[in-house]
Amino acid sequence: MSNCGHHDHHVSSDKVTGRLLAALAVIVTFMIVEVVGGIISGSLALLADAAHMLTDALALALAIAAQFFAARPADKRLHFGYRRAQVLAAFVNGLLLAVLLVWIIFEAVQRFMEPVQVASGLMLWVAVGGLVANVIAFLILHRPGEQNLNMRGAILHVMGDMLGSVAAIIAAIVIGISGWMAIDPILSIAVSVLIGISAYRLVRETGFILLEGAPVNIDVTELGEGLVDASPEIIGVHHVQISQITPEQPRLTMHVCVANAEASSSALETAKTYLECRYDIHDSTIQIEVGTSCPDSVAKVEGAKHSTKHESQTDHTTGRGSGSAAAFATPDNFHL
Repeated sequence: MSNCGHHDHHVSSDKVTGRLLAALAVIVTFMIVEVVGGIISGSLALLADAAHMLTDALALALAIAAQFFAARPADKRLHFGYRRAQVLAAFVNGLLLAVLLVWIIFEAVQRFMEPVQVASGLMLWVAVGGLVANVIAFLILHRPGEQNLNMRGAILHVMGDMLGSVAAIIAAIVIGISGWMAIDPILSIAVSVLIGISAYRLVRETGFILLEGAPVNIDVTELGEGLVDASPEIIGVHHVQISQITPEQPRLTMHVCVANAEASSSALETAKTYLECRYDIHDSTIQIEVGTSCPDSVAKVEGAKHSTKHESQTDHTTGRGSGSAAAFATPDNFHL
């Protein structure tokens, strides 16, 4: 079967884990510096950024653990293995980020009501150092076209820190020049809103995958029509169901109809190749059917008829029918 000339875009688990560990080391180191600087200077922006860095450290640790779990093989209880652990970790990271942003906004409102003096000079230098640390962590983690949701969740936390550091730098400059203390909580709220939008998108996407949602870039109708056009042996496609183990690992089940049994093998190979080449779907289960009658549909109809018959028989036994109950009195004559 053709591999269609596809290049493997999946980053190996070891490389992803190594990048996460390196970023964690950078974040933890500067988080300590930022906490000390925020306490001494009295800056909410610095303390908020340090708190965000703490959640970043926790998020990166969670992402690393998820990578280890995702690498475990399938077993008798988890037939698809632990690959979706990375999606679950990203979902949890999105929720943690949302909780953190609510806390920052609450603290900012408190600062509006009770302004606090800020040492702008120290705040500026610590914020600049924080920005440098966050940029390093971002460069370690970021890769164009990253599909690993676990990594994207970690990157989102680091991006939030980058924006927080930029906000702290701006606030320090404004306070140093004008003495306007309100700029500190204002920028903290602005950054929280921006990151909140991305956190919402991450939670929505990961939740959709956990609910077995189909990839948004695949049109099921177009897929079926394209498959019929791709092979003269295939006369119909139905019951197409697509879900995602991870965004880069979609899985599919479908029924393919052929005109005669002799065409089954060729149709199956064509369908598999088409799915790999056109949609990059390598995990598929295809039921080949001869003619246009679907066994599953027939089974459902027969099951419904059998259920109706059973209910009718039950009515007879309770005296609501017109027949004799004696015909159904013994186990040998009674069929479910």
